[in-house]
Amino acid sequence: MTERRKYDPEFKARVVLELISGQKGLMQASREYGIKDTVLSRWKQEFLERASQVFEQAKAKDQNEQRLAELERMVGRLTMQLDMAKKVLKYSDSGTKENE
Repeated sequence: MTERRKYDPEFKARVVLELISGQKGLMQASREYGIKDTVLSRWKQEFLERASQVFEQAKAKDQNEQRLAELERMVGRLTMQLDMAKKVLKYSDSGTKENE
């Protein structure tokens, strides 16, 4: 049994862009790269179906960055509150020991 060939995403994108731009026809690209025309058609279809995701990922990335900044501020605030609580507890413990 022969092993499947694997192509990196950059190669697939380059080939599909050649097909879409009209630089090469489906059969010409198939012969040149040694890839079946059905595989190239599937790559092209997937490329066109997922094209909108390129812009959605940028939006999701911005939302993730905003959420991360919010969480970092929250961690900073909680750290300061914890430090103050430790100091208050330290002073309150030292005051009760002196009275005993």
